[in-house]
Amino acid sequence: MTKEQKLPKWFDGELYKEGDTVANPYSGEEIELTAIELSMYDFCMGATMLTEMGWSEPMVVNDLRKGLDWFRKHNAEAYMVLLD
Repeated sequence: MTKEQKLPKWFDGELYKEGDTVANPYSGEEIELTAIELSMYDFCMGATMLTEMGWSEPMVVNDLRKGLDWFRKHNAEAYMVLLD
């Protein structure tokens, strides 16, 4: 039995219809994500890219932190593989 996942109200990224396998770009380790998890993963990666490019507005940094917290809560294993 899998628990139902929902994206938080503050999420304003793209919502995918299907999940996919995602690889950590540094370790190569892969993990399967649901559509909801993949949506949040891409949101976090986009926010990370913005901050690395110097766009560190408080809203972007705050959304990144909230996205990472969401991942830790909803799929700790995927968080450890992809985002930690």
